[in-house]
Amino acid sequence: MTKKAKKPWPTKDAMEQIYEKKLWGGNEFDFYSGIGSHHSAIVNPYINAVITFLTSFKEALTVCDLGCGDFNVGKELVKFTKKYIAVDIVQPLINRNKEKFKGENLTFECIDIVKDKIPSADCILLRQVLQHLSNAEVCKVVKKIQGFKYVILTEHIPEGDFIPNKDIISGQGIRLKKQSGLNLLAAPFNFKIKEQQQLVAVVLENNKGIIVTTLYTVF
Repeated sequence: MTKKAKKPWPTKDAMEQIYEKKLWGGNEFDFYSGIGSHHSAIVNPYINAVITFLTSFKEALTVCDLGCGDFNVGKELVKFTKKYIAVDIVQPLINRNKEKFKGENLTFECIDIVKDKIPSADCILLRQVLQHLSNAEVCKVVKKIQGFKYVILTEHIPEGDFIPNKDIISGQGIRLKKQSGLNLLAAPFNFKIKEQQQLVAVVLENNKGIIVTTLYTVF
């Protein structure tokens, strides 16, 4: 009898385990989304760049934050938006965020961005989220965000030249371990855009790569 191949752990379960077992650190926190959401050298340039973008419009934008995590970053952006919809796949995390962060223009929703419909918005934020997903899952998300005017994408990638979009199993790790990183404009994603602009690039110490934030104008 042929042994069945083991299925990859569902992304929702993997992400819940990351927070339950503190796999991204932060033992002193109830929920912790890793140093990428707390290290000032990484966080502050991102916040400043996104605020500059959001405040460049005469009328405030509705923003949908896909993968809001512990909301240490998102909380700094809410007041610059017409409406801020913060989304994450982990229900206990969303429940905690609802209790901790309040605002008339702020809502939290537990959504699987691969399987579920994404709320309507002017601008999508995807901050170090897709880097944890398999190519198949990224493809599904890319099809959905194709309908939004602005997408601000942040990815942790190798510094210098690399082969993009090597596949991984969704979970804690990212493509950096394979000397790869995401490029949504390349195969198999082929994200169609009108223009792009790099907003921030933070080079990490000890050859640990670079965290790049890019603004895509889709249409």
